[in-house]
Amino acid sequence: MLKKSLFKRPVIELELKDKALRFAEPSVPDEMCVNCPACKKTLFTGELEENEHVCPKCGHHFRINSRQRLNLITDQDSFREIDEALTSTNRLNFPEYDRKLRNATLESAENEAVITGFAMIGGQPCGIFIMEPFFMMGSMGTIVGEKITRLFEKATEDHLPVIGFTVSGGARMQEGILSLMQMAKTSGAVKRHSDAGNLYIPVLTDPTTGGVTASFAMLGDIILSEPGALVGFAGPRVIQQTIQQKLPAGFQRAEFLLERGYIDRIVDRREQKKLLAKLLTLHRKKEN
Repeated sequence: MLKKSLFKRPVIELELKDKALRFAEPSVPDEMCVNCPACKKTLFTGELEENEHVCPKCGHHFRINSRQRLNLITDQDSFREIDEALTSTNRLNFPEYDRKLRNATLESAENEAVITGFAMIGGQPCGIFIMEPFFMMGSMGTIVGEKITRLFEKATEDHLPVIGFTVSGGARMQEGILSLMQMAKTSGAVKRHSDAGNLYIPVLTDPTTGGVTASFAMLGDIILSEPGALVGFAGPRVIQQTIQQKLPAGFQRAEFLLERGYIDRIVDRREQKKLLAKLLTLHRKKEN
């Protein structure tokens, strides 16, 4: 029986390769591009870095690590880090906590979920802490609380203002009550710093939640936030399940909190250094 396949032109391997080359789609390495989660546009990583990791299409603020933020905010070569050797230990023998700490160090290249020190911003001296989102989502354990407390105590002693960048999923459950105690500890240090007449400006970034929000994040004299940052104690999903009611649109986002007076201003990342320098200049103490 004759078959249609008998009259087909034989397949030649070299022709197939030539066809594949002619019709192949251009390939771009993954590390060269990133998709914006807000507007879904494809961005070149170089373009994003030049724009301080803010989407040039829609203004979405990408999450950045503590060292990247430090370089954006402080004057070049002015940062002097303190307490960098302090690291967490598994005091409660919580299962798998040691492994998670090692993984967090490898992922973030940091010893802990916050870096602290002193720097210049626009020529103005200040203490500064920046929380690290890639170290266990900036969770607050005993060392995070200790480092922030020491920074405020030193800034109080030297009569310096403090700038703080918060990002956190809350208290670190692997440290139990020792973690929760940091809320009172840091709040006390902020209060003593304030009573001495010193300025404190926290900048809330996405997300700032849990015990960090319930303590030092919301105790500033001037509270700033990045656009779209999630700020709250419990997450919106938990709240909605608890009260069995639908939450308002944009609930716990920076814009929602600004309308209700919980924060003072929303500041684009590209404008933060300029504004912080201005605020530090306006609140500079006169030398005796």
